[in-house]
Amino acid sequence: MKKQEQTPKTKADKPQEVKPWGGRFSQATDPEVEAFTASIPFDFRLLPYDIAGSQAHARMLTRQGILNKAEGRLIQKGLQEILGEWEQGRLTFTLADEDVHMLVEKRLREKIGPAGGKLHTARSRNDQVALDLRLFLRDQVRQLGGELKALQENLLATAKKYGQAVLPGYTHLQRAQPVLLAHHLLAYLEMFCRDQERLAESWRRINILPLGSAALAGTTFPIDRRAVAADLGFSGIAANSMDAVSDRDFVLDCLSAGSILMMHFSRLAEDLILWSSSEFDFIAIDDAFCTGSSIMPQKKNPDVAELVRGKTGRVYGHLVGVLTLMKGLPMTYNRDLQEDKEAVFDALDTVRQSTRLLARMISRITFKTERMLEATTAGYLLATDLADYLTTKGLDFRTAHGVVGEIVARAIAEGKELEALPLAWLRAVHPAFGPDVSRWLDLRASLTRRHSIGGTAPGRVRRALHALEKKICRTAYPF
Repeated sequence: MKKQEQTPKTKADKPQEVKPWGGRFSQATDPEVEAFTASIPFDFRLLPYDIAGSQAHARMLTRQGILNKAEGRLIQKGLQEILGEWEQGRLTFTLADEDVHMLVEKRLREKIGPAGGKLHTARSRNDQVALDLRLFLRDQVRQLGGELKALQENLLATAKKYGQAVLPGYTHLQRAQPVLLAHHLLAYLEMFCRDQERLAESWRRINILPLGSAALAGTTFPIDRRAVAADLGFSGIAANSMDAVSDRDFVLDCLSAGSILMMHFSRLAEDLILWSSSEFDFIAIDDAFCTGSSIMPQKKNPDVAELVRGKTGRVYGHLVGVLTLMKGLPMTYNRDLQEDKEAVFDALDTVRQSTRLLARMISRITFKTERMLEATTAGYLLATDLADYLTTKGLDFRTAHGVVGEIVARAIAEGKELEALPLAWLRAVHPAFGPDVSRWLDLRASLTRRHSIGGTAPGRVRRALHALEKKICRTAYPF
C-alpha cells in the first residue's frame, strides 16, 4: 500500500488564537510547555512599570513621526485604561498570555484595534523586560532606603534613651570589657550607614536606560533614546545594545546589597535573641513581636528576631541562584533570564519586611539596665585596665599581661573579683602595684579612659551619636 503523502500545514490549520510571534510556527505550543515557559504568574506585578515604559516609548515614537498623533493618543488612552484595570483588580490573565508584555499588548489591541500592534515598533521584549525590571528595582531600592532610614532613626533614639547604660562587651561570646549600650547600638548604625551607601550605589547602576537596544542589535527606526531616558528619569543610556539586553549586574547589585543588609540584621537579631534569654536577661521584647509555645505555657519566644535570622539564608540563596544563572550564559538574551524575577521579587519582599519589623521592634524593647550593669561585676572585665596600669609603671605590655593573667588565675581559684583583691595581695604578685591602682579598677573610670577615636568613653559616644544623627538626616539617593 502506497504511503499517504503529508501536506504541509498552513496558517489556516493553526489554532484560532495565534501567538504574536507565531508566524513561522505550524503547531500550537504544547500545553505543558506553555505552563513551563509562562512568566505571567509572577511578572504580572511589573505591569505598572511595563505601562510606564510603553507610554514613554509611544510618546517618543509619536514625536519621531513613527506613529501619527492620532495613533499616539489612542495608545496612551488604552494603556492608561489597562493600568486602571490592574489597579482595580479587574485585569486577568491566562498562561497563554506568556508574560506581562504580551498581556498588555493583547489587551491594548482588544481596546483600540490594529493601532495597538504598532506600539512594539522599534523594541523587543528583550529590552522591554530589562527596562521594566530597572524601573521596578529603582522604586524598590528607594523604598527600602526609606525603611532602613526609619530603622536607623529608631535605633538612634534607643541609643540616646539608654545613653549611660553599661553592659559587658563580648568576644568569643565571653565577657571581655565594659562598654556603653549606646556604643554597642551605634556599631549597628555604622553598618546600616554602609548599607545605605551600597543601596545608593546600586540605585545609580540601576538608573541606566536599556530601551532602544531592541532584540540585541539596535533598531533601524529613527528613535530618540535620550528623550526616553529623560522622560523616565534615567541618568544614562546603555552604551552597548548586546550588553543592555543581557546585563543583570544591576539585579546582582541589589541582591548583594540586600544580602549584606540581611547579614547585619541577622547579627542584630542574634544579639537580641541572646539578650532576651534567661541566661542574659538584658532585654524584654514587646509581646507583639513574640509568640508562645503550643505545649509550654510559660514560653515567650523571640520569633521575629529568629525569623529575620533565618530569612537571611533565603536572601543569600537568591543571590547565589542568580549568580549561578548568569555564569554560563552566552551573549545575548537567553530565556534563562526569566528566572531572575522570582528571586529578586522574593528577596526584596523579604528584606523590606525584615527592615520594617525590626524598626518597629527596636522601638519597643525594654533594656534592663540594672541587670546589664550587674553582669559587668563578674568575669574580670577590668583585667586589661590592670595590665594598662602596670605599663604606666614601666612594665612592657607583654610582661604586664602575664602578671595580670597570674592574678586572674589566683582570683578564680579563690572565687574573688579583681575589685575585691586587697593591695597587699596584688603587691605579693608584683611590687609595681600602688594605692592608685584602685582608680583603675573602677567601672566608670574604665569607660572614661577609652577615649581614643571610636572608643566607648561617654564623651566619644556623645559625639558619635551627634555625628550619626546628622549623617542619617542627610541620607539621600541621587534622585
